[in-house]
Formats: sequence, structure tokens, C-alpha cells
Amino acid sequence: MHPNLVYHDASNARNIAFARARALGVLAVNAENGPHISHIPFLLNADATCADLHLVRSNPIARMDAGPHVAKIIISGPDSYVSPDWYGVQDQVPTWNYIAVHLTGTLEQLPQESMHDMLDRQSAAYEEQLLPKTPWTTAKMTPEVLEKMMRQIVPFRFTLTGVDGTWKLGQNKPDAVRIAAAEQMADHGIGSEVAVIAAMMRSLDHL
Repeated sequence: MHPNLVYHDASNARNIAFARARALGVLAVNAENGPHISHIPFLLNADATCADLHLVRSNPIARMDAGPHVAKIIISGPDSYVSPDWYGVQDQVPTWNYIAVHLTGTLEQLPQESMHDMLDRQSAAYEEQLLPKTPWTTAKMTPEVLEKMMRQIVPFRFTLTGVDGTWKLGQNKPDAVRIAAAEQMADHGIGSEVAVIAAMMRSLDHL
């Protein structure tokens, strides 16, 4: 997380909503020779006290003991380089604006028999966002194939102990300067989802 507290002005509820909507993060778990890292889809529960996820059985994290292990999930959002020329004022420096939310918690392996229910809940949460498409369900699979696949993945629960977010959108600049940079970014920015972060810089109504 960026150390400047001016970029930590999003509410806890906003950080959670961002993580829930994004639903894909980087899971980092301490290990003897450095952290194990995996990109994982996850499903936050209703009150955001825990998230369910699964890993392929051959994943190094899945091959650790059942835990609990101290862990983080890092969720990245839109980002873009910011040229000093875009501000329209003197003595500025290059930077990169971005959104990121970190979930801190403990990761613990669940009983294998919970895997089917977890997959049903995860797929339902994602599939309902694709309406009017008829949702995919595990009932569409041949039972023998489904059973074989269930043996290849391992269910986990991530229990949240902390939430932090960096929304680096030029809040430290005067409004006119920030908006001028946003206008240039929308047309010339480099990064990911540049138009989205430029719009956020203009309004700051996400916080």
C-alpha cells in the first residue's frame, strides 16, 4: 500500500465493494523460501468476514499443511501513467495512478466434501452477471467427469482480519490540475482501463 494517507480515503465499505465486484485477486501466503503466489477467483460472503476460493491440488499453497496461514489477497483495478506535462503547472514529476485493495487474513483448507457446494456458489455468483444467458451449473456435467474434477481441486476459506485500499487519483492536487491531467489521460494514457481511472479522477465520487 502507498504510505501517503491521502490515498487511503475510500471507505471500508467501498474497498469491500470493489473487491467483491472484481472477484479476482493475487493470493500471497508466507512460505519458507518466500511467499507462494497464485491468481485466484474468490467469493466474499454477505458480511465480508470471509472469502471462499479453491486451488488446483498441485498448487504449492494447496500442498502446504491445512493451516491456518497468514495470507493476503491483492486486488488490482484500473491504472495509468501520469505525465507531468498533463497538469499544466510547473515542477511536477511523473507518477502512476491506480486502485488496489488488500485483504489481510488467514487461509485454511476446508474439508474436501465442501468443494462441490463452493463451486456451485462461485459459479452462480459469476453466471448471474451474464444474464440473460442461461446460467451454467454443475448439473450440466457428466457425474463421473465432475467427480474426477472435484478430486483435482481443493477448497479453502480466507478469514478477513483487515482491509486497506489505495485509490491514487490525484487527490493531492488542486481540482483544476487533477481534472486537466484526467482529460489528457483519457486521450493519451497508458495502462489498464485508462478511461475508467480518468473518469474517477474527474469526479472523485467513488470515495
